[in-house]
Amino acid sequence: MKLVPDTSVIIDGRITAKIESGEFEGAEVIIPEAVVSELEAQANQGKDIGFNGLQELKKLNELAKKKKIILKYVGERPTLEQIKLASGGEIDSIIRAVADQNEAVFVSSDIVQSDVARAKGLEVVYLYPEKEEMYPLQIESFFTDNTMSVHLKDRVLPLAKRGTVGKMRLVKIGNRACTEKELRDMVREIMERVKKDPDGFIEFDRKGATVVQLGSMRIAIARPPFSDGFEITAVRPIAMVGLDDYRLSDELKAKLIEKQRGILIAGPPGAGKSTFAASMAEFLQAHEYIVKTMESPRDLQVSDDITQYAPLDGSMANTADILLLVRPDYTIYDELRKTSDFRVFTDMRLAGVGMVGVVHSTRAIDAIQRLIGRVELGIIPQIVDMIVFIDKGEVSKVYEIKFTVKVPSGMLEADLARPVIEVLDFETEEVEYEIYTYGDQVVVMPIEAQVRPAWRLAEKEVYRQIGKYVRGHVDVSMGSDSGVIVYLEQRDIPRVIGRGGKIIDKIERELGINIDVRSHEER
Repeated sequence: MKLVPDTSVIIDGRITAKIESGEFEGAEVIIPEAVVSELEAQANQGKDIGFNGLQELKKLNELAKKKKIILKYVGERPTLEQIKLASGGEIDSIIRAVADQNEAVFVSSDIVQSDVARAKGLEVVYLYPEKEEMYPLQIESFFTDNTMSVHLKDRVLPLAKRGTVGKMRLVKIGNRACTEKELRDMVREIMERVKKDPDGFIEFDRKGATVVQLGSMRIAIARPPFSDGFEITAVRPIAMVGLDDYRLSDELKAKLIEKQRGILIAGPPGAGKSTFAASMAEFLQAHEYIVKTMESPRDLQVSDDITQYAPLDGSMANTADILLLVRPDYTIYDELRKTSDFRVFTDMRLAGVGMVGVVHSTRAIDAIQRLIGRVELGIIPQIVDMIVFIDKGEVSKVYEIKFTVKVPSGMLEADLARPVIEVLDFETEEVEYEIYTYGDQVVVMPIEAQVRPAWRLAEKEVYRQIGKYVRGHVDVSMGSDSGVIVYLEQRDIPRVIGRGGKIIDKIERELGINIDVRSHEER
């Protein structure tokens, strides 16, 4: 009996298992060079399926040495052009041709490959995916009930973060360093499980890095040359909580369901932002809002009623296009990091979708500063009207964002009135920060600081504007909230005043402040 296995049954180990069980024992197994080339290319790209396939070829060679099979390698390596067309079935065609030329049985666990081979008149053995009992993975043995993450690296003692939300400690969980072989065996086991587990999928797969989601566990795998050693990091949630578990006022809960809002959930890494985001998603769903999520990777722990979306073709912008057709009431965006993420968040919010974004920040006010420079200042209140700051698993601060036109605090001249974004403490309704433009700068001013910082800011801006016209030394001093004195060298004064006072008038209009020009001698 002659057999030609394709890449799929080599990678998943099915052909080896059939030989070891005695079903294919004594067969002549013909391996097309195209299969070897494809596995080699995948391994060179750092993909585990390539390494798995090469390991299976080694097993086949050992079985041949034990006289259980006859093993042959035939055919030519595919050309560069054929490799480029691999996604279109060019390599598969080469493998089928080898089976035809050798009058062999074609063995595959790929349904499309099998159907095409039958259509070509080949005898086909299709190996159906086997339903196996899901046994615990090796990496799961490192977890306890209070373990949030496990960190394994070649030649390093295994580590884990254990404790409660906000009170995590990094502890050693073994007395022997991991070996690369042990980690590779774990990865192979993980990748096998992904193929069999309906709750498992590959989120990200690039040269040197793979991210896998298995149920509630997110597993990141890094290898050289991307990392300096083989490494596995597995993370899972240790707490499932609802919004009622947080100390939130009834007024705040009422605000959340009052209308579709733009909300940022902020906090440092490990503070419990994603846990709070998941509880918000469930809370909104329970109050008859249609809720979806945008995640990469998808690791929010939410009910089946809430559909979780990943980047479509690698782009959250494409995902947003689909969601705008679906028209959810709320979308949870976990998490906002790059400028493109903030743009997608902004586009969806301006389209009328309620948005909840998760961002990293060390202070509550830093969350809104992440938007400054990425979107126009004037539309920030339309995008975000509330910030919830999470620290050590608790809601430690809630801000409301409002828009008004006023004279910023610390300035008294009515001519200085301008659009101002007010950041208010939700509980006290007191304004804690004001955000506005001053000259070419965007200012985030704590209200408690008030006058003197405003003076320093005005002095700095006047100095910058006057400096465009002078060559000598400049001194700037605030004389009052509405006026500033500028001391110049005598030869520079005409340059700043300009013909008929045009230049100084222009500067005063731009800055909204009176400027008195004097010489250093007068000072």
